[in-house]
Amino acid sequence: MDVTELELTDPWEGVLVAPARRSDIGVLVLAGSSGRVERERVHILARQGMTALSIRWFGGPGQSPGICEIPLETFTAAVDLLRLNGARRIGILGTSKGAEAALLTAAHDPRVDVVVAMSPTSRVWCNVGPGRDGAHRPYRSSWTWREQALPFVPMDDSWTPAETDGGPVAIRAWYELSERTFADLLPPAEIPVDKARADLLLVAGGDDAMWPSVPFAEQLAQRRRSVGAAVRLITRPDAGHRPRLPGESPASASPRFHYGGTPEADVLLGTAAWPHVLDALRGRG
Repeated sequence: MDVTELELTDPWEGVLVAPARRSDIGVLVLAGSSGRVERERVHILARQGMTALSIRWFGGPGQSPGICEIPLETFTAAVDLLRLNGARRIGILGTSKGAEAALLTAAHDPRVDVVVAMSPTSRVWCNVGPGRDGAHRPYRSSWTWREQALPFVPMDDSWTPAETDGGPVAIRAWYELSERTFADLLPPAEIPVDKARADLLLVAGGDDAMWPSVPFAEQLAQRRRSVGAAVRLITRPDAGHRPRLPGESPASASPRFHYGGTPEADVLLGTAAWPHVLDALRGRG
């Protein structure tokens, strides 16, 4: 399918890719803690007949250098742009911290019809990296809404990694320790997916070494089911933090983090999820 591509520089860096024939489906694609523009993924979605937008949501000109008190209005403005380009059904596909942003945006913006949350969390976590003031500590929320910081769970800095060779580190246990340490802060930090009108598709790997995305996804699913809301959960026990959708390049190795899974398992999870992703975004799920 022929597509058109538009580079964006204001109010954020990004790319808008649309099928040559106008589409009434718009998808905002959010990367995880890289904050990068997901060029390959938006092209794959556009070739499926959807208008797909990906933006740099931190670390760009005029933005916070880290994931610290990022306004959710960043993402509602992206919804505005999709609607201006003819989208009547709005989806957000986010991975990891991008999934956290997607779920929260849907909880605050009723225009969002569906969220595809890959390797999600069920609650708001603290900042990853510095805010605009350059400070990493004390911990602050990752997100704000209407200039108010959202309740969050901080990290327990007493944690030490199991790896001692200076190579990549698995940090899942750090999140699990922080949940236990700050158990009293979990309830106000829960993402209120029970209040979102959007449909919800969750994709998670059981061998995720970054954070416990399958338990998080199960918590989100239970929260949805408790109010009779739509949810679907796709998992694979040997997949890690970075499921790959059909047509995507393999994820590159990281010198800093273990993501878990294997390249083969991550592809298999993405392949299993793909028809459900398309159905959800098209409103057929």
